[in-house]
Amino acid sequence: MKKLIQTIKNIFKIEELRTRILYTLGLLVIYRLGSFIVLPGIDSSLIANSELAQRSSEGLMGLLNMFSGGAFGSASIFALGVMPYISASIVIQLLGVFVPYFRKMQMEGESGRRKMNQITRYLTIAIICIQGPAYMATLHSQIPEAAFVAVHQLGWSSFWFNLVSTVTLLGGTMFVMWLGERITDRGIGNGISLIIMIGIIARLPHALLAEVMTKFNTPGVGGPLILIVELVVLFFVFIAAIAIVQAVRKVPVQYAKRVIGNKQYGGVRQYIPLKINAAGVMPIIFAQALMMLPMIFARFEATQGFAAAMSNYTGFWYNFTFFILVVAFTYFYTAVTVNPTMMADDMRKNGGFIPGVKPGKKTAEYLGSVMDRVTLPGSIFLALIAILPAFAMMLGVNNQFASFYGGTSLLILVGVVLDTLQQIESHLLMRHYDGLMKTGRLKGRSGM
Repeated sequence: MKKLIQTIKNIFKIEELRTRILYTLGLLVIYRLGSFIVLPGIDSSLIANSELAQRSSEGLMGLLNMFSGGAFGSASIFALGVMPYISASIVIQLLGVFVPYFRKMQMEGESGRRKMNQITRYLTIAIICIQGPAYMATLHSQIPEAAFVAVHQLGWSSFWFNLVSTVTLLGGTMFVMWLGERITDRGIGNGISLIIMIGIIARLPHALLAEVMTKFNTPGVGGPLILIVELVVLFFVFIAAIAIVQAVRKVPVQYAKRVIGNKQYGGVRQYIPLKINAAGVMPIIFAQALMMLPMIFARFEATQGFAAAMSNYTGFWYNFTFFILVVAFTYFYTAVTVNPTMMADDMRKNGGFIPGVKPGKKTAEYLGSVMDRVTLPGSIFLALIAILPAFAMMLGVNNQFASFYGGTSLLILVGVVLDTLQQIESHLLMRHYDGLMKTGRLKGRSGM
């Protein structure tokens, strides 16, 4: 405890670090306040008990509501949050793999990165122009018509109201993107990731309170003892997630000696850290989106049984299919994002080689085989993390609190916190202060 207090004092002794932290907290507060501002022309009092609020706690809508910090389920101006930007980023990233023009742009350094960021912003606007009207259609179908005050009391036409609301949602998303970029440039940590994380954390007190009230007020559910057991299990789940996020397979790389003038360069052994969980949370997001497709078959009598089986979040077939999809998407996304050929070429250009492996094609094949082997345990862990909330619900944990036992919530929280703490530690070590941990450097998702 004494070391913790001293570390906090050291953090606030550094003026630049103190300014960055306070700046970040200020912008996050602005984001959270904006999440409670309802779209103009909608009566917020009629949303709380609507179908929208109920459906926003599960499935794909629950995922969108989680990423927006509850704004999706409350018809906020930040309802779309950063999801359009994330979708655009994923599309651009995939284009960088399959389209030569974007691949070339990726290799142009800083100028190429600026061009891709600009294209990503334009694509974000295009996605909002599609998602905005779709979201308004969802509102019209899932909240009472009386909630649309602008239409029924002020005499607006539905077309103009939906158009103005779509423009408002566009402005809200672009403002959230701007906040994220400001945090990245002038704050601490990755802005977009922190905005997603703060939305997830905002749901934790309500979920924990609901679980506490259930355990204390409902007879036959175990009482406070079971609650303590749940919290202990949650702690160990977080520890396991931290371990797998930080886990890397170190591939040794030897660099040839070069003599330039009177100085000798190279000749030292370094390592390429290949992450066990290189895909992050994307396989879970892709799999969750795909698991929503069976809902289409619920309308047909012949396939209602299939749709019901695939909609039961605690059922065997739902979780088995979800598990297989996460494993498959982990391999797919890792193959898309990790390019052994490019790594081998960069290594050869810099005079590096893996001991016992020929440079060039053989090195690429070796890195590919190593990546395939380390991806297997990573994909299995990711799949287990994805289905853990279902096991928690089967054991009596309420739906909201169970989501913190796994899935995207857990991995985003762990990853973002580690990245942010790593940046804080870098500032401390740069000013000759002790780091956040007594032994060894704190490692973020970069694995360095």
